[in-house]
Amino acid sequence: MHNIPFQAIDWTQIPKTTHPGDKGLAYWQTLQFDGLRIRIVEYSAGYIADHWCQKGHIVHCLKGDFISELESGEQFTLTEGMSYVVSDNLSSHRSLTTKGTTLLIVDGAFLGK
Repeated sequence: MHNIPFQAIDWTQIPKTTHPGDKGLAYWQTLQFDGLRIRIVEYSAGYIADHWCQKGHIVHCLKGDFISELESGEQFTLTEGMSYVVSDNLSSHRSLTTKGTTLLIVDGAFLGK
């Protein structure tokens, strides 16, 4: 990973991309650096991810609430101000929300095993 010089990020200037789930939509605003991805992700009401993710993340709930479901069946409800962290290939997980949520998600090579 390369050094990243100081920069202020105006998220209103970062375009949104649309990613359909099994149900609902996810809207991503993404900054990509070498070995580091930073996103603001909004899930619509009724969103259910379309896959089990093996990637590591640091996830912080900015608004609303969501469930992080593990493939084992465990579920963790995260509300505004809560976070979770997981390394690559440690827990298959997916997100779902009934009312919608906005998340800050950071992932990259530093979470690899």
